[in-house]
Amino acid sequence: MSIKKIIAIAATKGGVGKSTFSAGLALNLLKKYKVGILDADIYGPNQHIIFNTLNKKLEFSKDSKKILPININGLLINSMGYIVDQDIAATWRGPMLSSAIRKLLTETDWGDLDYLIIDMPPGTGDSYLTIASEIDHLETILITSKNKLSYYDLKKTISMLKKLNTNILGYVENNISNYKGPFNDEESLEFKKLGQIDFSDDLYNLKIENALHLFDDVTMKIIG
Repeated sequence: MSIKKIIAIAATKGGVGKSTFSAGLALNLLKKYKVGILDADIYGPNQHIIFNTLNKKLEFSKDSKKILPININGLLINSMGYIVDQDIAATWRGPMLSSAIRKLLTETDWGDLDYLIIDMPPGTGDSYLTIASEIDHLETILITSKNKLSYYDLKKTISMLKKLNTNILGYVENNISNYKGPFNDEESLEFKKLGQIDFSDDLYNLKIENALHLFDDVTMKIIG
């Protein structure tokens, strides 16, 4: 098993579109590369919903006993959403959460991937510590919305990621509303803006495959 690049999609604030961005980026990369998604949001997983795989069940490899990820047209996905009943909330303490993330990451048979996209939970807690401790050369992309509070919270994410010595590629402005007015706080961020994802009815309705063109600029900057 070999994974060339692992990119975590991160933000302190919830509701800024990390999960839809993760899915859109993964699908865009899938046009040319082998790609997987790890949904590391244990308390509120979304990737199984985005890809309409709520009824899928995980299986295990007979040889390695590892988890076989769900395969959606070549895109490999693993999520706590495939393990815990969708109507039941996971109420785990830190050690259990860290153990679950570690198992999803290291005990999944990802095969050979060019990119593994990790959809991180909001916050700055145990999930990030666990991922950073398990992955060498972890890269991160920060997600924010055009909102003053979101930018302030993003600075907290940056502070945490620096302490964890991750490579911050930059940030993406995800316009989760159709607001088109001016916004100046982005000048105070020290990392480059990789692009913005404009508001889209298709994204809002989780028809991400119809909106992949919105991810083209960001994808090109990521692959260099």
